[in-house]
Amino acid sequence: MRIIAGELRGRRIAALPGVATRPMLDRVREALFSTLMPWVPDAVVLDLFAGSGSLGFEALSRGARRVRFVEQGALVVAQLRRNASGLGVAGRVEIVTGNALTPAMWLSDVDVAFVDPPYKLLEESRPRVLRAVQRLVAEHLGPEGITMLHTPHGALSADELMPAAARVRRYGTNDLWYLQRGPGD
Repeated sequence: MRIIAGELRGRRIAALPGVATRPMLDRVREALFSTLMPWVPDAVVLDLFAGSGSLGFEALSRGARRVRFVEQGALVVAQLRRNASGLGVAGRVEIVTGNALTPAMWLSDVDVAFVDPPYKLLEESRPRVLRAVQRLVAEHLGPEGITMLHTPHGALSADELMPAAARVRRYGTNDLWYLQRGPGD
């Protein structure tokens, strides 16, 4: 897959073969970053369930200051390191091996957070995933920060994500939820 825009435009990112990682389609990624354009320049980014790193690397390419990738699979982490090195951005990334739902893996005062859990995890551990997302938004986003949660189309409703202020954009079989702190947070 390729980086779509910015200083790294056209550069390749490798993903491990198989279904362990599910890179977001280019057209969905383009729509995502069009929406996030005001937040990305000079942002501190958190990429949970990073997989190939396509979201975090795209953010770097578009002007993010730094990215923390969180991934638990050893082979996937090794590929993330190779991608960062190959793109020449290793000094702007931190790759953490661990469970992406564990707050100790996160940063504080995040400007942009990507949460792209495996669909199977969302099905099997829905309450745990939703609690983690709510905590991320309430306790780890900066005051103007934004979190994007990627889910299958129709898998969630806005009231499940309360008290975060949520809006959704649908792209084919994908829902991209944009979450910010609710009023009074």
